[in-house]
Amino acid sequence: MRFLFYTHSVVSDWNHGNAHFLRGVMRALNARGHQTSALEPEDSWSRSNLIADRGKPALAEFDACFPDLHWQAYDADFDHRAALDQADVVIVHEWTDPQLVALIGAHRRKGGQFQLLFHDTHHRAVSAGDQIAGMDLDGYDAVLAFGEALRERYLAAGWGRQVFTWHEAADTSVFHPIPEVLPQSDLIWVGNWGDDERSAELEQFLIGPAEELHLSTTVHGVRYPDDALDRLRQAGVDYRGWLPNAQVPLAFARHRVTVHVPRRPYVEALPGIPTIRPFEALACGLPLISAPWDDAEGLFRPGDMRFARDQIQMRHHLRELLHDPDAAAEQASQGLQTVLDRHTCDHRVDQLLALLTELAAPQPREAMA
Repeated sequence: MRFLFYTHSVVSDWNHGNAHFLRGVMRALNARGHQTSALEPEDSWSRSNLIADRGKPALAEFDACFPDLHWQAYDADFDHRAALDQADVVIVHEWTDPQLVALIGAHRRKGGQFQLLFHDTHHRAVSAGDQIAGMDLDGYDAVLAFGEALRERYLAAGWGRQVFTWHEAADTSVFHPIPEVLPQSDLIWVGNWGDDERSAELEQFLIGPAEELHLSTTVHGVRYPDDALDRLRQAGVDYRGWLPNAQVPLAFARHRVTVHVPRRPYVEALPGIPTIRPFEALACGLPLISAPWDDAEGLFRPGDMRFARDQIQMRHHLRELLHDPDAAAEQASQGLQTVLDRHTCDHRVDQLLALLTELAAPQPREAMA
């Protein structure tokens, strides 16, 4: 089948974690003999910031890392109808411009012979519900929500004909252990500061414990305000800015442990959605300690990661894993196995293909009326 993905960006992962997952899904589909292509706006926020941060060579780095992925940027004159008519399955991400979301749905209703899915991987449905409510999803066959709590939000609001849970997962073509690389430092965190959605949590579960234990600590990410950078320097944390996602496994391999600090909207309003970083860290065989979140869907097994309820417990877990190599290795091995058993992009492609089979064969909506 021919899959067409409308993305915010597949080229840029600058403050854009969904690119990680879409790359892995495209690769997994390609490996099974399907054809995939991604479209992204020429002026996407993430790609524009990437170029401003690292220059246009950063785009060439993507092509070098992912030569098997086909993508194209579109502008105001792009012929979307022609592109849609070449596809069997179209998956539209929720950061797509609402007018384009509506245009794609209208084309499906009026005769488009493709299955059309809307893909939501963010918390706007609860934090900015009016934005999602304004999306015209009438022509869409189904919604893919990246957690059960988000699916329930769509159902309660009456958004979409059918709504299915489709979690993100690790792209194991990129994220895997690198045993030949020996750790050089203690703690690493890869994540963006964002919109003050977890500032207090980062102090409590990352910066404070690292400072108190005098750990050699590395932080990668973007959108750190000056006061945050000052605090990292004060704590002795080595801040290194943006890191291309394809280089994260090597960075993980050079450290002994990592932590997960979820954003507040997920903890408070969308339980059961860990976002993609825990999957990726565990896929690399790295021991993981997480700030509190509710694994409401049982994605992980007890022992895959440790949970710290507060700063004191985070210090305890860090100290134990860094001073007990056997305990660290046992936890890392179990977490890796859970990802390989349940949470790879291959697993999500299995789910996607089964879903497409379950949905009715594509028929023009207006012809069915």
